[in-house]
Amino acid sequence: MTTKRILVVDDDEAVIEWLRVKIGTRYEFISTTAPQRVMDLAREQEPDLILCDLDMPEMDGGDVSAALFVDEELRHIPLVFLTGAVTPQDIKSLQGRIGGRPAIPKSVPIVELIERIEQLMQA
Repeated sequence: MTTKRILVVDDDEAVIEWLRVKIGTRYEFISTTAPQRVMDLAREQEPDLILCDLDMPEMDGGDVSAALFVDEELRHIPLVFLTGAVTPQDIKSLQGRIGGRPAIPKSVPIVELIERIEQLMQA
């Protein structure tokens, strides 16, 4: 079984390091604090899933999502918003989606995050 590859995009290096510790042994972990690099990294690294912060300066998660959606080569890669901007209750009321993409609050227990990642990579 090959290890799945996840690209994590967050402007906060501490969040990236926390995720690296929590899920980095389970998945091949690629990360960037520069959302402008997502398209190039996605082409080079061919991730199985992109975990993207929603609220970032200059280029936010919505911009990343839009850029991926219009790119024929990359639109198939699942993108999940990982955000501190909304509560678990907000996500629930939005049926787990923001802007048509799956969303997970940063406050979710790591076990739930891994379960959601696994579900999305099997879809």
